[in-house]
Amino acid sequence: MQQIKLIVYLQLNCSKIKSKIKNIRIMKQKFLLGFFAITWVGLMMTGCSSQSNDFKRSRGTGKALNGKEGFKFDPRFKNQITGPGLVFVEGGTFTFGEVQDDVLHDWNNTPNQQHVRSFYMDETEVTNLMYLEYLDWLKKVFPADEEYGKIYQGALPDTLVWRTPLGFNEDLVNNYLRHPAYALYPVVGVNWVQAVQYCNWRTDRVNEYILYRSGKLSKEVIENPTIETIFSTQTYLDAPEMALGGDTDLYYRSKKRSKKDTGLNVVNRTSGLIMPAYRLPTEIEWEYAAKAEIGIREYNTLKGRKVYPWKGYYTRTFKPGKNQGKELANFKIDDGNYDGLAGWSDDGADITAPVKSYPPNDLGLYDMAGNVNEWVADIYRQIIDDDANDFNYYRGNVYTKQAFDENGKLIVITPDSIPLDTLPNGKIIATQMPGSPAKKLVDDNELYLRQNFTKADNRNYRDGDIESSRYYMKEKEDLNDNMRMYNAPIHKIYKDSTALVKEFDKSNSRTSLIDDQVRVIKGGSWRDRAYWLDPAQRRFYPQYLSRNDIGFRCAMSRVGTKTIKKSFRRPTN
Repeated sequence: MQQIKLIVYLQLNCSKIKSKIKNIRIMKQKFLLGFFAITWVGLMMTGCSSQSNDFKRSRGTGKALNGKEGFKFDPRFKNQITGPGLVFVEGGTFTFGEVQDDVLHDWNNTPNQQHVRSFYMDETEVTNLMYLEYLDWLKKVFPADEEYGKIYQGALPDTLVWRTPLGFNEDLVNNYLRHPAYALYPVVGVNWVQAVQYCNWRTDRVNEYILYRSGKLSKEVIENPTIETIFSTQTYLDAPEMALGGDTDLYYRSKKRSKKDTGLNVVNRTSGLIMPAYRLPTEIEWEYAAKAEIGIREYNTLKGRKVYPWKGYYTRTFKPGKNQGKELANFKIDDGNYDGLAGWSDDGADITAPVKSYPPNDLGLYDMAGNVNEWVADIYRQIIDDDANDFNYYRGNVYTKQAFDENGKLIVITPDSIPLDTLPNGKIIATQMPGSPAKKLVDDNELYLRQNFTKADNRNYRDGDIESSRYYMKEKEDLNDNMRMYNAPIHKIYKDSTALVKEFDKSNSRTSLIDDQVRVIKGGSWRDRAYWLDPAQRRFYPQYLSRNDIGFRCAMSRVGTKTIKKSFRRPTN
């Protein structure tokens, strides 16, 4: 009878017993999962705490960082933030130069292996809209009188680049720069010097705005800039009491200012707020970014080859769909054919095209082929001297330092001491803006017993200086202008008592156009055949001249870690 009762009991409570057994199993699983999770978190916390402890207490002195007695350091900005308009480009090793057949046989871009540091580059070329913002700022800050008007005039693009003796383009002369229909087109008619000045201006405006948003600068600096209070990043870092024309009230927001505040509300480089300078990309950086070999890479092997910034050997896309057969860039297809057959194979642009009109490359950069050629930072030489350097190669270094007076005080450019320079074509430009620190070439104090560089101006290093020419045995006093390795014409311009005098070099003994005033251009344009769309192709143009097929984009160095992503991710083909 008891056995029957037990059986009945078990049958009635079977589901409850199964449920309890299941709960026990779940509890065991949760316990094990929890144990492993706690162990994993503990290990991670150990690693993290080890890293975070480096920012809490000094390994050198034992003092607490950011304490009353310790060194002040902000660990929040140990990784660089991405500036406006920029795309991150992770550095690496690549083959610089032409890997296809050199049909011109000019030996201008023989391949060699180079390493590039990580950097940032503008997603698109600088547009008319972006450049007009710059011009508008200049016009507000510098009065349009005879003295200061030269600064605004010196920044204006040359709109006459659209004229040709046998072509009618007056509508482009009048409208291309300023009409809203061309706002997103790349700016042209800008020479290399003007492009560099735009980069410098952009650096100061970006850092100025960052400091304003961080509560370090007054709103007045942003909304009402004046010639006396122009913000300079370099002066702010090196002598903040002299920045903004010495007006220390501009360092505070009116709502947060206290009578007890006696010091300046400023930050330095250790804060991480200040961004590195915008600048023109070097030739190595530009070509590395344009080739974007990550798109044909599988682990450490390149799968396939590239002729252009995109995959394959053709200028059209062959992917099935509505875009099949479409051109991937705008360029000159044939004699008199700049865009194809209207309504059929038209690439959508007979001159330049709005930025982002064509697909980006694998790094997310637009128009790295076609549209406009682009200025890069380098002085042109036919050969890349990879024997001298294969790490972040650049030709054009002119090392300077800040100038100080006899009392050791930083010399800052004032509105009355703006340095002006007259280019060989007669255009007058300001070489430095008011508020920025004056500069001079490094001298023997920096060069004495130094091994890594021995002179300030290295533009001709091993290719153009006397040591690399056939006159290397001559004494300096015996040298003359005709003994230059590259005897390009020298067009002189100077002021006499009455007017500006221009002397065109008419000598018949010149054998080269190469000198320290010519810069590399890359990328091909709407006026070029497909041959020039290869990122390896390179040409040069005088830095003081401009064309309707040359524009530019900015770059910025990457500080800190080489990569943004910590874990390895296999690239997608």
